[in-house]
Amino acid sequence: MSDSQMEIIEIARKVLRTEAEAVASLIEKLDSNFEKVIDLIYDCHGRVIVTGMGKSGLVGKKVAATLASTGTPAFFMHPAEASHGDLGMVTSDDVIIAISYSGETEELLGIIPFLKRFNVRLVSITGNLQSTLSRSADISLDISVKEEACPMGIVPTASTTAAMAAGDAIAVALLIKRGFREEDFALFHPRGSLGKKLLVKVSDLMHTGDALPLTSPDVPMTSAVMEISTKRLGITVIADADKKILGIVTDGDIRRGIERWGKNFFDMTAEEVMTKNPRTISADELAAKAISVMEKHSITSLLVPDKDGRALGVIHLHDILRQGIV
Repeated sequence: MSDSQMEIIEIARKVLRTEAEAVASLIEKLDSNFEKVIDLIYDCHGRVIVTGMGKSGLVGKKVAATLASTGTPAFFMHPAEASHGDLGMVTSDDVIIAISYSGETEELLGIIPFLKRFNVRLVSITGNLQSTLSRSADISLDISVKEEACPMGIVPTASTTAAMAAGDAIAVALLIKRGFREEDFALFHPRGSLGKKLLVKVSDLMHTGDALPLTSPDVPMTSAVMEISTKRLGITVIADADKKILGIVTDGDIRRGIERWGKNFFDMTAEEVMTKNPRTISADELAAKAISVMEKHSITSLLVPDKDGRALGVIHLHDILRQGIV
């Protein structure tokens, strides 16, 4: 490794060390004010509106997004736009979280008179508890850091990391206080992997109607093979005229049958070849549960019966994996 490469790595290490120390220092700053913030937001009948300018604004957008996705209605409001009409989104039932390391950001200070006039509760996240913003707030959280990570000490680095960590602490504390569960998180993330895992049911993915492979028990295996080939699920359900499930024939059954009986296999009836009492799953079960059953029994399809044991559908492993459910 060259000297220049070593120097770059040392710079990176110093940045990470400085930012880690900035976050760690927040632990000692936690006091009753943090508890008051959590109680204020928990009891809020409106929304949490996060605001901040520049880098603090970018942090604010992330904080608002984290709050919203964990059960606390929240959104970000740009402080400059607020003074030009966006304050119409704010009600007296809301709580404002204003992020400014200096506590003297002009755009934030410009909306304070409105907040005071309409009795909107204000929480400040700042590195200066003596600032105008902090003195105007109902509650202030101290995120002051010893130094920024940049050598000039002016680029927001450690301070923005500390602000984001404070926002995460607020969101997680609220999450736990609300009793927020995995299932609740999934509701707000229906297209994410967790949402799919906890929300998508067998009924959403199973093959039904004309796509359901069905074969009568008394037909020759040539017909069963054609049904398996046509429906492309690797199986066919053996059912009576009422669709009552009698058994199942799979690709594997065909291979084993040919090995055992040779060409005579195709003269046998589906009933003679079928596996009785096949594995089934309820249409109301989660698709993730279907995967678990398939893995346990080393199979790729499950039958879905109705309450009377009639064939309702078939769910295949590939249908589940295509949805990103693992």
